[in-house]
Amino acid sequence: MDFAILYGIQNVLGCPFLDALMPIVTACGDHGLIWIIAGILLLIFPKTRRWGITLLVTLAVTWAICEFGIKNLVARPRPFIADPSFVLLIAAPASFSFPSGHTLSSFLAATVITRAPIARGWKIAAWVMAVAIAFSRLYLFVHFPTDVLAGAIIGVLAALIGIAISNRIASGKSSGISS
Repeated sequence: MDFAILYGIQNVLGCPFLDALMPIVTACGDHGLIWIIAGILLLIFPKTRRWGITLLVTLAVTWAICEFGIKNLVARPRPFIADPSFVLLIAAPASFSFPSGHTLSSFLAATVITRAPIARGWKIAAWVMAVAIAFSRLYLFVHFPTDVLAGAIIGVLAALIGIAISNRIASGKSSGISS
C-alpha cells in the first residue's frame, strides 16, 4: 500500500515544476529550521513569548526522542533503499524512515502556532507549510506514507502535551503558586 501511494504520486503529479519545487519545500523543514525561526520570532514579542518557548522546548525534546529513540528502535529503511531504481532529487538522508521528523516537527509547530495570539493568516500559513513539507517527503521518495502519518500524529500529540504543560505553568504563575 505504501509503495502504491508513492508510485501514484509520481505517476499523477510528477513533473519538472514539482521536481524543482519539492526540494526547496523540504529544505525549509531541514533540522526544523523554519520552525526554529518561527519560535524565535514568537519569543520577540511579550504576548507570544510563552508560545515561542513552548514551541522551541517541545520541538527540541520531541526531536531528541524521535531521532535517537523511535527511529533507531523501529529501524525502518527509507523507500529509496527498498526501491533503488528511484532517482532521488535530494541528498539521501542517512537516518531511518519512521517516523518522518520533518512532518513531526512541522505538525508540532503548526499546532503550537495555532494557539498563539497572532493573526489568523500566520496560523493558516503554518498549516499550509506543514502540509507542504509533509507532502514533499512523499514526493521526494524519502518517506513512506505511514512514516508521514505517524510523524503528523506524534507531532500534534507532542504539541498538545507541550501546550498543556505550558498552560499549567502559566496558570500556576498567574494564581501566585510557586514551584
